[in-house]
Amino acid sequence: MKTERKLTSDFTMQFLTSLSAYTQFLANQSSNIGILASRWMHPQLPNEAFCWSCSDAFSISYLAQFIAAVCNILFILIYLLTILTKNVKLFTVSSDGFLDKKASETCPHSSRVGKLYKTTFICVLYLLLIDIFVTIWVASFTWRTMDLRQSLLFELDVGLEAVSWIIVLLGIESARKRAAKTFPTILRAWWVFRFCLSMVSLIPLILRISHKAPLSLDCWVGIVSSPAIAWLCYVAIQRETGIESAAADLQEPLLVPKCEKLERITPYSNAGIWSLATLSWVSPLIAAGSIKPVELDDIPLLADCDRAASVYQTFQNNLDKLQRENPSRKPSLTFTLFKSFWKDAVKTSIFAIMNTIVSYTGPLLISYFVDYLAGVVLFPSEGYILAFVFLGGKFLENFSQRQWFLDIQILGLHVRSALTAMVYRKGFRLSNQSRHGHTSGEIINYMAVDCQRVSDFSWYMNDIWLLPLQVALALGILYINVGIASLASVAATILIVAGNTPLSKMLEKFQDKIMEAKDKRMKSTSECLRSMRILKLQAWETVYLKKMENLRKVEYSWLAKTFYTQAAVTCIFWGAPIFISVITFGTCILLGIPLTVGRVLSALATFRVLQEPLNNFPDFVSMVAQTKVSLDRLLEFLEEEELQSDAVTRLSLQDHENSASDLALEITNGIFSWDPALEKPTLSGIDIYITKGMKVAICGVVGSGKSSLLSSILGEIPRLSGMVKVKGKTAYVSQSAWIQTGKIEENILFGNPMNKVKYEKVLEACALTKDLEVLSHGDQTEIGERGINLSGGQKQRIQLARAVYQDADIYLLDDPFSAVDVHTGTQMFKECILGVLASKTLVFVTHQVEFLPTADLILVMQDGQVTQAGKYDDLLEKGTDFSILVGAHNKALEAVKVHEVSENEPQNGGSLNIDDAEKLDIEIQHGAMNTRPLEKVPSKKNDKEAASQLVQEEERERGNVSLAVYGAYVKAVYNGALIPVALLAQTLFQSLQISSNWWMAQGTPATPDEKPPVRTTTLMLVYIALALGTTSMVLIRAVLVAFIGLAAAQKFYLSMLHCIFRAPMSFFDSTPTGRILNRASTDQSALDLELPYRLAGMAFQVIQILGIIAVMSISTWQVLLIFVPVAMTCIWIQRYYIKTARELSRLLGIHKAPIIHHFSESIAGVATIRGFDQEERFMQTNLKLIDSYARPAFYSAAAMEWLCLRLELLTNFVFTCSMVILISLPRGAIDPSLAGLAVTYGLNLNIIQSWLMWNLCSLENKIISVERIQQYTTIASEAPLVIENCRPPSDWPQQGSIDFQNLQIRYTDHSPLVLHGITCSLPGGKKIGVVGRTGSGKSTLIQALFRIVEPAAGKILIDDINISTIGLHDLRSRLSIIPQDPIMFEGTLRQNLDPLEEHTDADLWEALEGCQLANVVQSKENKLDSWVTENGDNWSVGQRQLVCLGRVMLRRTRILVLDEATASVDTATDSLIQSTLRSEFDMCTVVTIAHRIPTVVDSDAVLVLSDGRVAEYDAPAKLLENTSSLFYKLVSEYSKRSMDVTSPTDSQVE
Repeated sequence: MKTERKLTSDFTMQFLTSLSAYTQFLANQSSNIGILASRWMHPQLPNEAFCWSCSDAFSISYLAQFIAAVCNILFILIYLLTILTKNVKLFTVSSDGFLDKKASETCPHSSRVGKLYKTTFICVLYLLLIDIFVTIWVASFTWRTMDLRQSLLFELDVGLEAVSWIIVLLGIESARKRAAKTFPTILRAWWVFRFCLSMVSLIPLILRISHKAPLSLDCWVGIVSSPAIAWLCYVAIQRETGIESAAADLQEPLLVPKCEKLERITPYSNAGIWSLATLSWVSPLIAAGSIKPVELDDIPLLADCDRAASVYQTFQNNLDKLQRENPSRKPSLTFTLFKSFWKDAVKTSIFAIMNTIVSYTGPLLISYFVDYLAGVVLFPSEGYILAFVFLGGKFLENFSQRQWFLDIQILGLHVRSALTAMVYRKGFRLSNQSRHGHTSGEIINYMAVDCQRVSDFSWYMNDIWLLPLQVALALGILYINVGIASLASVAATILIVAGNTPLSKMLEKFQDKIMEAKDKRMKSTSECLRSMRILKLQAWETVYLKKMENLRKVEYSWLAKTFYTQAAVTCIFWGAPIFISVITFGTCILLGIPLTVGRVLSALATFRVLQEPLNNFPDFVSMVAQTKVSLDRLLEFLEEEELQSDAVTRLSLQDHENSASDLALEITNGIFSWDPALEKPTLSGIDIYITKGMKVAICGVVGSGKSSLLSSILGEIPRLSGMVKVKGKTAYVSQSAWIQTGKIEENILFGNPMNKVKYEKVLEACALTKDLEVLSHGDQTEIGERGINLSGGQKQRIQLARAVYQDADIYLLDDPFSAVDVHTGTQMFKECILGVLASKTLVFVTHQVEFLPTADLILVMQDGQVTQAGKYDDLLEKGTDFSILVGAHNKALEAVKVHEVSENEPQNGGSLNIDDAEKLDIEIQHGAMNTRPLEKVPSKKNDKEAASQLVQEEERERGNVSLAVYGAYVKAVYNGALIPVALLAQTLFQSLQISSNWWMAQGTPATPDEKPPVRTTTLMLVYIALALGTTSMVLIRAVLVAFIGLAAAQKFYLSMLHCIFRAPMSFFDSTPTGRILNRASTDQSALDLELPYRLAGMAFQVIQILGIIAVMSISTWQVLLIFVPVAMTCIWIQRYYIKTARELSRLLGIHKAPIIHHFSESIAGVATIRGFDQEERFMQTNLKLIDSYARPAFYSAAAMEWLCLRLELLTNFVFTCSMVILISLPRGAIDPSLAGLAVTYGLNLNIIQSWLMWNLCSLENKIISVERIQQYTTIASEAPLVIENCRPPSDWPQQGSIDFQNLQIRYTDHSPLVLHGITCSLPGGKKIGVVGRTGSGKSTLIQALFRIVEPAAGKILIDDINISTIGLHDLRSRLSIIPQDPIMFEGTLRQNLDPLEEHTDADLWEALEGCQLANVVQSKENKLDSWVTENGDNWSVGQRQLVCLGRVMLRRTRILVLDEATASVDTATDSLIQSTLRSEFDMCTVVTIAHRIPTVVDSDAVLVLSDGRVAEYDAPAKLLENTSSLFYKLVSEYSKRSMDVTSPTDSQVE
């Protein structure tokens, strides 16, 4: 206690003595000034009366500095008083984080700044930077040469001046926001005063020059600052600000969206300087998040300049400008990005420079501090001043680093948003050839991975120049301490960097391979998810699961090579500071340069600071390689060929409103080809002229070019020659229905406003009214991805309704009637084509010959040419191709009529004879329901209320991440046995590192005059041994982290993959593909590349902090008393913050999936979107989704910096207290080497603790990826693939009989029944037709047969075996199906026909002959190895159906199901296929679902479904005997349809 009082008393006396001396000093200087003034007042006196020397300059300089300091204080006080008096808010954000009420009621001021304002702002910023630099320079380098009083005065003057310039910056920024015409009077007065004072300060400069004396620091400051001060004086005199107010009614467009409430815009956009510096603008959200989970609506909107639309437009403009300037060269994405975001980059660079310079203050001054502790005192109170400078440097380092890191992340956000929007826009413009070269999975990777990687480079952007600067500063400090020996440090550094070059090249190569493997895996994943239904129906999921595992195995091998190479690089660069220190100290000993404790510790501290740039170098090299790869991939994608902009000449109605021409569509000499490189074009010799209001039908055999002709009108297919003119707005209905995820109403409106009357008429015309009544939520029913919960006919009618509602001028319909039943098709044609669209121009493709007589013009396609054109009767007279089509139709119609006329016995070869009919009656007697009246369907009102939508919001955990998630990750590899080994390696590394530094500090003398306590040889040998031990521990640690991270990531991926492939179809129906792909891409990348390092970094930094505290407590145990409460406070702040950060991270994961899903959905329907001219609306939706992701990303980054700043400030308090304690201790009470070692380690305490918390929070954010992947490892699985104790015989089924017993089906637990007690028997070896109105339950019945959906009640027996009791693979592999939606996989035709590789080429050709594709395949160059693009897009829909038919012909199972298998082929081809099926599957049970009556009329029995019930079931002949039966009505309607369709209705859409 006495010692403490004595120390306090000594310090007080020193302070009072210094104050007294300083006062006397000012008095003396005033006297000197007085003498000098007298000389100026009496120039007649001789020179000898006065002493003209440099002391005159010193006197004037001191007086000017004193006056300036006083005036700076007065200016600061007056400005603050003015603000308080006028009640002007210096900081625009109030305590609640939002603007005041008055500000929130109006839109922000709109202003433009001119060159005058910009120059003024730059001048003030320039003067501020000068003051900051001078302050650091004086504190770092001039103490030894300047008098203490001179130094204090100069520091005080420059520091206050810096504060003044900060206030000036606030003032001019406030003037900009207010669009002020003049700057405040106090600012202008201050600028004039500063100019006058600078003129006075030129007197010492003149005196020094006249006496040829060296210029002092203040003279140089005056020289470099004078031009800027002179400009400010000019601005003050001329009064203008250079700010122009832009009136809203003049600057803004006439039509603008309503201004959003300013209270919902992020406070960051209007935050004051204090709020920005302390990041307090984030506090309201963090406070809100600590009370309740943060939702997206709680997060304020981004400022306009940060939104995707703004940054994308900037990027697009610069890219377009670059392409215009150099059209012959490829544009540089790097240069374009820099040009677009250079302001953000410069801002980060300023903070980076500031942070780098102040970070070297500690290593530079550590030798002075050690010397002070050893008794070498340069000036009074040196210890406290050193502590003050250390603390000031740390505070400046903290504030600059936080702003640096935040701005980096904002820059990355801008880059990611711009590139993502660019990739999306490019996806709309890709030509057919380009689209085949980049699958949707690859493009998703561009968006999810490459854009992210380029944006992540913002972290490394400044390293290009920052690393050399850091190394130069470190070597400069080394030169001050060890002199010429620093050259050895330079050589060692160069050697390390050069030695890393081969490893860097290897990493770049590996990165290319990783991305290539990831592309293939994601492409295959996307394809499997889209085709999961067919994989399950065909029992192929095991084969494709193995394929996915092999693709992951390739990716994993490249990941492993990368990780282990990175481990070697990590070892090298963690050992680099040790290696450099050994070389440097060894050189000092060889050259005889004395090593003292101060020099050694300063060098060690410098090596520790040097460790950061050296450690960052491999990451930088790796990141450069990764970014270059991603930029090259993106540039290659953006350079891909686009659709021809002039493929179609579009004429608006106004272009010819005064013209007599009724032109609607014209193609002249058209030649088109999907692949221009092929010798034979897809379409040739096309000449069409269509006038307004014409109905044009296109018909032809499969693959004749019908859909391609529509594509030529849309501009989708490359035009090689000729001209296409389209007048008016188009609407397009594709052959394969494209439905968006969302409500039915949204799909029909398609961006148009609701007109209820028109909407109801469209529903009626498209036969959707009854369907909406049955659906659980009517037109508000959520449609699953690709319309998965709708029947094929419902999807087709919804997209037809979408087209009709658009009220276009020209309608292009690609076979919209093939997927609907006869009754619905007739209604649609009469009500829609001949009704509401009667006055419109229609071009429609159809295989329904009965609709052709109503057409004004019929185009007959054959082999890519229009072989015939004319009206129905004219073409019949000409014969040839059209006659063949009509003849096939008439033949089928005759067969129907024969059945209809006959009332006694069935006709034709495939039907039953009398004995068979009697047998059939016996087999189905318990289920025969012919002529049975339908029961009334109960009201669905209650069901509607209870039913939930199919597609739900993505599952999101809330609150703390469960410890079970951490446990699952840690125990993923050898149950966590390797974790303690890695921790032990890090502990040994830290211990050996501390020991090596302690050894060097203890083995060197305090001063050069003292004798070294250890021989130099012993000193270096022990140090080298410890260094080798440290390096080996680093290597062990790095290898273990790589191994654990790789193995854990692989285990989680395979577990998720297996669960997804085993999930029931209900999971895929209700889960958008984007969600699954997001986990397989983004979340898996987090596990692959980030999570192991975050977890290891957190654990290792805990050990580092404990080591630092241990070192500090050895010399000053009192620091523990401070550290414990500070650590508890840090933990409390971290827990307070993490509640918000965790939810923000979850929102990030949730809102990234919709971007991917919307993109994949848009790519799938790009032809439809372009056909409706809706690209811009979809682009706006994409931009909104990007912003929805960017909002939580922005606040997540800001919240992280908010936390780090507060933790660093608290840690600085611990370090400062430690230094004060060391200074306050009596001399000799502590070993200077230990004290210096404590300070050396303490310098990094705040950085390591900050990184610890950053890693901890980042770990909590990244561990959410494990949580999200785990969600997909607990999906409810389908029934087992194989049940060993209940396997059917190898030849099962022998008969192929199918027995439905009271079968009830519902899709979800709470949804209404879809099938209501189906009971009927399908005899083996017979042909059973299943018919019914669209949505009657036909496809659901087939799904139940394959156990895609499990029965809610009842059962299905196949050859007397309950299919629910056997494994799914045993069931599905014994059945065959041609699904309603034909699926082809990317690969060869051979792989598509025989994915299991079980058949010979001869078998394949035989199957192709049977499915009528042999000639088509023979004509292709590669025959069976012809390539199939993604989704089979280079094959027509009809051809795809025929390929599916070929598959089942190869399998030849006893039961074959045809689900609208020939809906997309012409009647003639259908007849050939039916004939083939009758001959090839004559002994099989064939269940045929068809809307074409001829396809089922010659079946052995017909099952008629209605509203999920059996309406009729009997032989076709018996059903036709009853003229009141539904089947009779269907047949009659089909046979009479060609006559009825010519009677249009009067309904019109208003």
